[in-house]
Amino acid sequence: MRKKIFIPLILVAIVLLAWTRFSTPVNHNFSADASKDKLLMELITYFMQRGHFSPKIINNDLSEDLHATFLELLDGQKRYFLKKDIVQFERYKYALDDEFRSLNTDFFDLAYARYLQRRGEAKLFYAELLEKPFDYAKKEEINLDYEEQDYPLTVRQRTEKWRKQLKFSTLNIVQGKLEEEQKTAEKDESYLPKSFDELEAEAREITRENLENYFSLMEDVREEDWFGTYLNAFVSQFDPHSVYFAPVDKDRFDASMSGKYEGIGARLTKRNQAIKIVEVISGGPLWRDQSIDVGDQIMMVRQEEGDPVDVQSMRLDDAIELIKGPAGTTVYLTIKKVDGTVEEVAIDRDTVVMEEAYLKSTVIEKAGRSYGLIHLPKFYVDFKDYKERNAAKDMQQEIIRLKKQGVQGLVIDLRNNGGGSLQTVVDMAGFFIDEGPVVQVKSTSEKSKVLKDKDGKTLWEGPLVLMVNELSASASEILAAAMQDYERAVVLGSKQTFGKGTVQNVLELNRFVSKSTYGDLGALKYTTDKFYRITGKSTQLEGVKSDVVAPDRYAYVDIGEKDEENPLVWDQIASASFSKWDGYKNYKDVIQKSSDRIATNELFQLIDKNAKWIKSQQDKSVFSLNYSTFSSEIEKDESVVEKFEVLDDYRNSLSFSSLPYERAKMKADTILMEKRKRWKKALNEDMYLDEAVHILEDLELNFIPSKPLALQQN
Repeated sequence: MRKKIFIPLILVAIVLLAWTRFSTPVNHNFSADASKDKLLMELITYFMQRGHFSPKIINNDLSEDLHATFLELLDGQKRYFLKKDIVQFERYKYALDDEFRSLNTDFFDLAYARYLQRRGEAKLFYAELLEKPFDYAKKEEINLDYEEQDYPLTVRQRTEKWRKQLKFSTLNIVQGKLEEEQKTAEKDESYLPKSFDELEAEAREITRENLENYFSLMEDVREEDWFGTYLNAFVSQFDPHSVYFAPVDKDRFDASMSGKYEGIGARLTKRNQAIKIVEVISGGPLWRDQSIDVGDQIMMVRQEEGDPVDVQSMRLDDAIELIKGPAGTTVYLTIKKVDGTVEEVAIDRDTVVMEEAYLKSTVIEKAGRSYGLIHLPKFYVDFKDYKERNAAKDMQQEIIRLKKQGVQGLVIDLRNNGGGSLQTVVDMAGFFIDEGPVVQVKSTSEKSKVLKDKDGKTLWEGPLVLMVNELSASASEILAAAMQDYERAVVLGSKQTFGKGTVQNVLELNRFVSKSTYGDLGALKYTTDKFYRITGKSTQLEGVKSDVVAPDRYAYVDIGEKDEENPLVWDQIASASFSKWDGYKNYKDVIQKSSDRIATNELFQLIDKNAKWIKSQQDKSVFSLNYSTFSSEIEKDESVVEKFEVLDDYRNSLSFSSLPYERAKMKADTILMEKRKRWKKALNEDMYLDEAVHILEDLELNFIPSKPLALQQN
């Protein structure tokens, strides 16, 4: 199986992130007279072998995987290379380990030169294929499962492969144009829709322009950029989170960690030759627009002026260049939703409003009782000064405020929380227990450490529910695991969380070459530590399994750590010493009652059916190139989607009110007021939150809690 490479636009916050010193003494004189490429090979090989948590032996097995990975990155759709090229490359299949040890670039040089040659050949024939209309009455198909295909044997086979791909691209554009014409005609009875032939000619022209733009962009990609890709193919063999940052990528990483985002506010990856949304940044344009979700695929990008550009076959960085842009401008994205439907969405680029990346809270009212909800989008911190604003400090303050309102239970929403600072997790867990271990951390060169809460105080001693999903990762999993192991909270959500139980650190490579004349060498992000629950079990791969499992649309989609390439293994260490919290009378009974309630809920059952259908759509790889069949399949998909629209009509019976300090803010800030109105509207449509409140209603304490203000000074 070919390797999948994930190259992020904006990286999820990294637990324990630091521009760190290498933990192992560097007793090595790096080549001072080597070329920049060879020096980078030497540096990266050295640090990955000596600093990585689970270093791999650089042998024939790694060589074979690296060989396959780089060829996929060069030509994943198998539309450039011929079979005879691959046969020629085969002699390096088990030699790349030797090349890295001897700082030899023969394979890269050959593959890159041949790629340029074959790409140049493609430029000569694609225009001819687009000169006349395709035969849409012909019964033929295209298979987009490139992993299962072989490379074309002949030039004729390669040309035929291109013909089908161009026809498929044109067919998608035609279908979109036909739908636009139909909508226009419905709004304006005097409008005369264009004919299929007219729209087909326009679509072919757009396809041709897309390819011209693509080849123009590719001309700007330098050899050193492709060598950086080759180095990343090597680094990715160790685990999916280790990355070599070329200087431009390091600058982008620096910007992402500074909390300043300008663009659409998303993290993108290229997976299976498709560019997909893997994270929507809180406070960004996509987050505010709510029309694009994690898992959606970006097919085309259109600027305010001009035709859409097909980005499906582009390098991720090139697609990003088209998507990003100055705040205040608009970009139009043709999106293939996770359910298979296709639509164009207009997104106003902007700078992420960082206030929305901080936690926020509301009081929930139901049947004369009140509960608190705290939404935590990430475990944020100022790494330069922990005493500044951070997630734990804000959580403490918000709990005190909610206690003043007399809330009788607390929900913490960790859904889509990708992680952040480890220290904030430890501090936060301490708000819900008197004292004890929170997490164990095992590093590359040290024995495991137990991080504990030691203050002997509990800030919130009432009923507690944590909400999670498949995108709750890293630090989110630490908090959920600790609360679950103590039986302090009921964890409600997906079958399991993301399963990222590793920590990465970042090395600036220039520091290890004295008086470097090579310019900026970039940086290496590599995995140095693993998390373990207080029970000793790792969160790696397995994540945290919810106490109460509620179906969601991502239930069957490949979206977690276990679905990535080369993840580190699950393992177990000794348990830390701890005692379970004994504050509930009916902890296990409540979990069973909630599970039974979900199992008999018709809407949750419908969500599960929707999730299974989404999975079937994502697994589909063969598409008809006959227009009649193609169109009928789209209509069939749309009719299936309509069956699930009842889910959009759901409303719970909860009511929400902002805390007094925020109400005062909203009087002077109408934008904040509008944001909170929209958030509360979304909460009213949230059946998972409704179930969380049910759990709080059912949980009974076996002691009398302190008065709301008794622990205000904690």
